[in-house]
Amino acid sequence: MTDTPQFDRALGAFYGLALGDALGMPTQVMSRADVVRVYGTLRGFESAQPDNPVSAGMPAGSVTDDTDQAVIVARLLVEGNGHVDPLRFAEELLAWEKEMKAKGSFDLLGPSTKAALDSVARGTDPQEAGKYGTTNGAAMRVTPVGIAFACAPDTELFLDRVVESCQVTHDTTVGIAGAAAVAAAVSTGVAGGSLDDAFDAAISLSAAGARRGHWIAGASISARIDWARDLVAGLDEDTALDRIDALIGTSVASQESVPAAFAVLALADGDPWRSALLAANLGGDSDTIGAIAGAIAGSVHGFAALPATEVRTLHEVNDLELEPLTRQLLTHRPS
Repeated sequence: MTDTPQFDRALGAFYGLALGDALGMPTQVMSRADVVRVYGTLRGFESAQPDNPVSAGMPAGSVTDDTDQAVIVARLLVEGNGHVDPLRFAEELLAWEKEMKAKGSFDLLGPSTKAALDSVARGTDPQEAGKYGTTNGAAMRVTPVGIAFACAPDTELFLDRVVESCQVTHDTTVGIAGAAAVAAAVSTGVAGGSLDDAFDAAISLSAAGARRGHWIAGASISARIDWARDLVAGLDEDTALDRIDALIGTSVASQESVPAAFAVLALADGDPWRSALLAANLGGDSDTIGAIAGAIAGSVHGFAALPATEVRTLHEVNDLELEPLTRQLLTHRPS
């Protein structure tokens, strides 16, 4: 399965995303205080509480829209020979939501994505529909772009690929900056970089990504990632999580959830399982924070560093097979 170091790191990124997503599934939209009250400290997969408005009824180990939409991006990259067609992407996302509704799921499209796709359905050009999208939907699903493409030396070409995955729903300075940070960090990990290298790439490419798309007022994601790393330095985990919750934030806003993911990465020193668990214990948009942190940590440490029992659970609960897609994505990247 892990026949080359590059494949191991790429597969680690994809399964790391799913791992963080599934760990954060039961605590999403819960406050940090409620997570502590209901679960104490999460130490593994848990079922969602029946009163959770998003994940009610989902069994332990279930992935959410973060993994599902990342798989859609991966498939479209493969089908499009490295490109994501915006109209095709819109159609795929709408079909995914229709399927979720048919299953009785409450795990549907996020606010920016839903608004953009409703606009496309009304006849708006898909290349114009995403000009108000500021939430983390593009960042949560961009990992396949980081797997498929090197972010250096041609950073502008790499950003072109990131923008293609954002455009239909999050074609804004904030949406692209968040996605660029995640994609660059994953790409750097897949290339063999360290966690520090991944941070540096995220900070640099996020700043560059903020010069793309429609301007939207918002704090610099690049600066907040750099700040987030320092914010948790030297703190015990509970104190650090409380600080992330209070000062960085855990909402669906890209300026909160993307830096929060980097904060838990720094706190866990990039350990994939620990990073994903810390994200789950935050609450808020914990599945997305966990998916981002897990993808980056997995890219740095590789699939071999992920806990085998939990990966097996992901396979069994979700019928998840990411190996073929990962191999196909890597055909766009030098060995």
